[in-house]
Amino acid sequence: MAKKQPKKVMARPQLGDGVEILDAGSVMETPITETLETNYMPYAMSVIVSRALPEIDGFKPAHRKVLYTMYEMGLLKGARTKSANIVGSTMHLNPHGDAAIYDTMVRLARSNESLLVPYVSGKGNFGKAYSRDMAYAASRYTEAKLEDICAELFGDIDKNTVDFVDNYDATTQEPTLLPVTFPTILANNTLGIAVGMASSICSFNLAELCATTIALLKDKNHDIKSTLPAPDFVGGGYILYNEGDIDNIYENGRGSVRVRAKYEYVKDGNMIEVTQIPPTTTVEAIMDKIAELVKAGRVREISDMRDETDLNGLKLTIDLKRGQDPEKVMAKLFRLTPLEDSFSCNFNILVSGMPRVMGVREILNEWSAFRIICVRRRTEHELNGKRKRLHLLKGLAAILLDIDKAIRIVRETAEEEEVVPNLMIGFGIDRVQAEYVAEIKLRHLNREYILKRTEETTALEEDIARLEDILKNPAKIKKIIIAELEQVAKKYGQPRRSEILYDVAEDEEDDGADAMPDYPVTVFFTREGYFKKITPQSLRMSGEQKLKEGDEIIARIESKNNAELLFFTDRQQVYKCRVGDFDDGKASVMGDYIPARLSMDDGESPVRMVLTEDYKGHMLFVFDNGKAAKVPLASYATKLNRKKLVNAYSDKAGLVCALYLPEETELAIQTSAGRMLLVHSAQISEKQMKNTAGVGVITLKKNQTIVSVRPASELELADPHRYRVRTLPAMGAILRAEDLAEQTKLM
Repeated sequence: MAKKQPKKVMARPQLGDGVEILDAGSVMETPITETLETNYMPYAMSVIVSRALPEIDGFKPAHRKVLYTMYEMGLLKGARTKSANIVGSTMHLNPHGDAAIYDTMVRLARSNESLLVPYVSGKGNFGKAYSRDMAYAASRYTEAKLEDICAELFGDIDKNTVDFVDNYDATTQEPTLLPVTFPTILANNTLGIAVGMASSICSFNLAELCATTIALLKDKNHDIKSTLPAPDFVGGGYILYNEGDIDNIYENGRGSVRVRAKYEYVKDGNMIEVTQIPPTTTVEAIMDKIAELVKAGRVREISDMRDETDLNGLKLTIDLKRGQDPEKVMAKLFRLTPLEDSFSCNFNILVSGMPRVMGVREILNEWSAFRIICVRRRTEHELNGKRKRLHLLKGLAAILLDIDKAIRIVRETAEEEEVVPNLMIGFGIDRVQAEYVAEIKLRHLNREYILKRTEETTALEEDIARLEDILKNPAKIKKIIIAELEQVAKKYGQPRRSEILYDVAEDEEDDGADAMPDYPVTVFFTREGYFKKITPQSLRMSGEQKLKEGDEIIARIESKNNAELLFFTDRQQVYKCRVGDFDDGKASVMGDYIPARLSMDDGESPVRMVLTEDYKGHMLFVFDNGKAAKVPLASYATKLNRKKLVNAYSDKAGLVCALYLPEETELAIQTSAGRMLLVHSAQISEKQMKNTAGVGVITLKKNQTIVSVRPASELELADPHRYRVRTLPAMGAILRAEDLAEQTKLM
């Protein structure tokens, strides 16, 4: 028997007083899956469910805690109090620190101008959402109370309309939702970033929102666009209407809304005054971008600009040079700056604790279902209260027959605890009724008091019958909700702030090409999708190109700064921009990541970069079914400044290679079967349709694939005529040993 080896034990560190620290210094191996399940997943779920995403009542937990605390403090009808008091009181529900609570309350304030329907009436400096530099004052300097519309949030909260749960230390309770009487979820902008998901909800006009909800309650097939034409933003501006985008948002909950700033031209001072901007930007961001364009020489029409925002509201003044057309200048600024921007929508909402991306119709239907439950619970609460009251009054009516008998029973009862049982026996009433009668004051034991109380019986019976009828009839519950919505729209509805422009071209003519500086540059494009633009002087002084680990440069082209770039992607799309849209770089930086810079779709990657000044030549797409499509590059030129074209090539087969052919040339196609075919591009017929399926070029047998496609000029073949054919498609010839060695050397 082998001798047992002594077990290796690490020395345990000791505290100064000799107390041993258990497991100190030991290393434990834990599977990563177990760590994710026990540590990361609970955190992720907490962020999703309890922090970042709004629920069907329109609020995140932080908003709900602040508003409910203010309601409990009596700030709905009372005077304002210091914001610091509100923050301190809210910490009973929200232990995340006073700064986070105050940030939340500031955004809810009217003067901050973040929300179309504000909930907090503030006094003092609450900052401005459209300015990053106009910071809000500390909580000790500002005062706040609830806006009047908050009565619609809390009107039924004490009638068992929503559930309450314990706070974090079980010392008090808070509502899980607020029984809102209008669809607050779509009345205000809401942004939230959770773990693995996010939410971005645009705001809609309150009156239009209520009208749409009413129409859907009456007819589930109602045309939403007839009553809710487009979103409405607190900052105003112009909404550039696109029916396809609106339909996508309304039905699927995803899409974007283009918003353009509003401006006026002051002829006397030859200046433009911008008074409303998109909700996604700030005055300072716009000024920074304009200054950058002026410095780069891309905008030459502006002599000066200044932020003249004051107590009257936002105003950005732009001074023009003499003789400039303000409309053309603004058209250029709309194209190049955040003065025109898109609000991306992602209507991700928690419904019964589960995140769901829903369109406007589905959200309003879910809200209606939630409100129906609230009204039903409120009706049941009122019904139970009236039933209890009626039951007590019937007991009171019983003693009306003989008040003296009741007094005698009480007076002649020896012990106090026997009073209620004796009244029950004497009048045939139950314990609850007897308790009520026994608690009546002596001064109320007169016929007048009792008659007034019993007169309530008839009214209570009518109310009970009405409430029971409501509970039995869903249509009457809907009528109640409709009446409440009509009241909200009448009392709090406001005209639209964002005007809708219907007849606007999707893309405007790009008149900024001439203004873009024209100088030589060298562009680099890598396999991972990084792009660099370097001037000759910088390139001469630079060293080795910095690349991401494992990345390599696949294109190096000398061109000009005002040339156009086309990035063809693996989703049959092409993204267009100019070389001058990118900043001059250096070899020591990785460059711009094209999918992020051009806002490509999730998971989309560029497969070919094409650089052109005149759109001459062809694009050749070779597919895995042996077909090839030759499309004139001019097919991708547009008169309008379109940044993205769909159906750039066929999706009928997998793309093997996309080549830009400035002129006709011979190509070498090699297959996995060890064959090669030399094809002159002139043999492939030209097709005007971008997404044409192409023509057959090379014949492939089962399980064979195309290995490479490259210009034949790059190869040194011993007998190139061996691989040429008169007609297509063809299988090609088997590579000779010397040609195969050449191929291997190049690959």
